[in-house]
Amino acid sequence: MKRRNVLAGAALAMSLGGAALAGSHEPVKVGFIYVGPVGDGGWTYEHNQGRLAVEEHFGDAVETVFQESVPEGADAERALTQMALQGADLIFTTSFGYMDPTINVAAKFPDVKFEHATGYKRADNVSTYSARFYEGRAVQGHIAGKMTKTNKVGYIASFPIPEVIRGINAAYIHAKKVNPDIEFSIIWAYTWFDPAKEADAANALIEQGADVILQHTDSTAPQAAAQGVDGVITFGQASDMSEYAPLPRVSSIIDNWAPYYIARTQAVIDGTWASVDTWDGIGPGMVEIGEISDAVPADVKAEAEAMRDAIAAGGYHPFTGPLKKQDGSDWLAEGEVADDGTLAGMNFYVEGLTATIPN
Repeated sequence: MKRRNVLAGAALAMSLGGAALAGSHEPVKVGFIYVGPVGDGGWTYEHNQGRLAVEEHFGDAVETVFQESVPEGADAERALTQMALQGADLIFTTSFGYMDPTINVAAKFPDVKFEHATGYKRADNVSTYSARFYEGRAVQGHIAGKMTKTNKVGYIASFPIPEVIRGINAAYIHAKKVNPDIEFSIIWAYTWFDPAKEADAANALIEQGADVILQHTDSTAPQAAAQGVDGVITFGQASDMSEYAPLPRVSSIIDNWAPYYIARTQAVIDGTWASVDTWDGIGPGMVEIGEISDAVPADVKAEAEAMRDAIAAGGYHPFTGPLKKQDGSDWLAEGEVADDGTLAGMNFYVEGLTATIPN
């Protein structure tokens, strides 16, 4: 009888596939590779909040590990290999530049599940996930266009990839709708996280007359640079950055990764994990709009919140025609909505932006 029970238990574990991990009472090991430090106050901070949520949700059933400030490229491949060798069952790689390293290491460890943030390459054991940050940029653009006194908006951009270009376009379109005189100046920092570079960029834009600073970089340095500069407002990136509210930070985009990380960890435990592509926004809660401070006029705040709610409900899409490309060619007709394929590969500016996209 005892032997029969053991064999039955073994058969059950085999039938559950990945759930055999749970049946052995060994905790599922979940790893995270971060491009910045967990204390960056922005992008990596929020991914780490998601990791902590996994720990809280699963308790002893899960063990999490992480490595912070991993450069994109060969260093990432080494870090991923080491994490896989140390027994990770599921690894989240949380920056665009980890795409090829993730694919390369996943091929060597077919039994390990990988999840790559903001990329587009998948495999049987590699999923991709991202958030529709451009939805939040549209809300920020509306506030920026309404609040600027100089009609000059400065934008600190990281790398010229579709994710960043989408954000610039979304912010510009909605600023231009409410302020036809708006001008955007863009500084490419060529980094995700470098407080000194980010601060220098913010200061340069302010010196050029920008009284609104938007950023697609990860630190709070632009907020600090703008603090105390009369009339300059900023927006938190990836995290609330509420320590700079009510001025200069008047609102923010908050990335909420916790529900996704919990769900994908549960899938590994259940043996139901499969390679998928996820791209969620305000509606599902992956993108949140941070509290709009009282520094924003009440009518502008109400308009911004109405846009947020319309996007969440699916009644409004930030890329709705009529829209032209920067070269004047037609893109979207009246009422036409951009398809996800075009947005995912966006490599052009919309009409009105005078900057050029670096190669």
